[in-house]
Amino acid sequence: MTADLTQLFEQYYGSLVRMLYRRTGDRDRAEDLAQETFARAVAAPPNNPRPWLFAVALNLVREDGRRNLRQGRRLELLRADAPPAPGPEEDFDRNEASAAVRAALATLNERDREALLLKAEGFNYQEIAATLGLSKGAVGTTLARARRRLVEAYRTEGRGKHVAS
Repeated sequence: MTADLTQLFEQYYGSLVRMLYRRTGDRDRAEDLAQETFARAVAAPPNNPRPWLFAVALNLVREDGRRNLRQGRRLELLRADAPPAPGPEEDFDRNEASAAVRAALATLNERDREALLLKAEGFNYQEIAATLGLSKGAVGTTLARARRRLVEAYRTEGRGKHVAS
């Protein structure tokens, strides 16, 4: 089992942390949640590891979010990964775009948001279905609806801004 867990860790840790980071906006918290996910894999080795690991990780994020809300803290949904030390104008533009994407993502329901994040991590429809507990046929509809809502929310967010703001 140790060799199997090592292989699972090497294969999925980076992708899992990236998805959790996009979901939480906090790199340290993402790494903690990924470690907890793998700790649970040690206790109950999964038969189908990739969907299982991501489903457990998403459940941990939900639990963490509920705990944080009870404590009055808010989660940041997305923080862009960017190369270090951009120029001031590039930094401003990136922050504006990231804020608009975060605001648009925040308007989506949890399932739509998670489906988009899993697709961004390279999951296929079967894996998204297994991770989110959907039928494979429902994944395409969910992703199409989520993309449409995200684009609409992003456009709405852009309209509400003035040039001087």
